[in-house]
Amino acid sequence: MEWGVPTLADVLVARRRIAPHLRPTPLYRYAGLDELLGADVFLKHENHQPVGAFKVRGGVNLVSQLTDSERKRGVIAASTGNHGQSVAFAARLFGVRATICVPECANRVKVEAMRGLGAKLVFHGRDFDDAREHCERLAEQHGYRYVHSGNEPLLIAGVGTETLEILEEEPQIDAVVVPVGGGSGAAGACIVANAINPEAQVIGVQSSAAPTAYRSWKERRLVEEPMETFAEGLATRTAFELPQRILWQWLDDFVLVTDDEIRKAQRTLITETRNLVEAAGAAPLAAAFQLRERIAGKRIALVVSGGNVTREQLLDVLSPDPAVPAESRELTAKL
Repeated sequence: MEWGVPTLADVLVARRRIAPHLRPTPLYRYAGLDELLGADVFLKHENHQPVGAFKVRGGVNLVSQLTDSERKRGVIAASTGNHGQSVAFAARLFGVRATICVPECANRVKVEAMRGLGAKLVFHGRDFDDAREHCERLAEQHGYRYVHSGNEPLLIAGVGTETLEILEEEPQIDAVVVPVGGGSGAAGACIVANAINPEAQVIGVQSSAAPTAYRSWKERRLVEEPMETFAEGLATRTAFELPQRILWQWLDDFVLVTDDEIRKAQRTLITETRNLVEAAGAAPLAAAFQLRERIAGKRIALVVSGGNVTREQLLDVLSPDPAVPAESRELTAKL
């Protein structure tokens, strides 16, 4: 299927649709992060969204534009949690029935949020791609409007509004670092940055334990890779065509970080900003540490894509490593 690539005009229209329902999120600086990275570091707090994640921008934009027929049939989506919350939130807002297919081991904080928003939940499979394949079968069987988490121009235009807000508030940003699972957030960032300030680089980041999007970008073809990461927001085995087409054209760089680096970054963000940050939302900081020499003295925006953390995940991230001497733990938390 051929999808049209959204433009800056589409992002501007999306902002008008979203504005009555979602406020702009904060763009904050923290002295501790500036010191650690030797740069002017701005955090885009998408964890402050009503569902705790950036994807709600795309959900509101897309569901607001459903036809009467699509509204009557209802929508269905597959998700590890944040895309599902986005669709459920928007469906409730516009009076549409929503079904969300999730992996059997899905983050229970996100599961309860989707249930609270009125979505019907279908548990299937061990990971996102198992749930996605089941979702596509159900959409075909029941005639639901299938809302893909990446191959949707209206979703990409909607999430592009986060980068629009960044560049309007801080026009001299040198780079925006964006976590990549399916790639809608990075694709939206590329569209906006290329149109407003082509000198501002967009850098994607993914876990080395789930490198499908990275490999697809490097090889300029859609590939499938094993997925072992704990960061469910980055956990995809297959790449999505529309986001990849946009990334192939405009993404400036793509970084792989380890799950251990993500955990350290997550711990650092919680300590330095007093915010709940989920693993995917910490990946940009992990990438920034890896790129420290390159970004020294620059103005860098890190997209904190979400903050939906379970109690167990939080305790795991904050638990001291018994192999690390007590006097070294404070330093380790900042690396």
